[in-house]
Amino acid sequence: MISVTEQQVIDDLARRLADTHTQVEPTEVVRVVQEQHARFADRPIRDFIPLFVERNAKAELLRLGT
Repeated sequence: MISVTEQQVIDDLARRLADTHTQVEPTEVVRVVQEQHARFADRPIRDFIPLFVERNAKAELLRLGT
């Protein structure tokens, strides 16, 4: 079984979102993803954190892109 860390998932998420949201600078995409990830730093249950980060980051990037 291959194990993927949460940070690897978040890094991949940032790359995918940068590819999708080309109207936003890639460094800004990374900043948004990191900011959203930091919001969940103190949460004890980590299973769905990447999903929440993705949803929140997408909403923020859509706002920034318009």
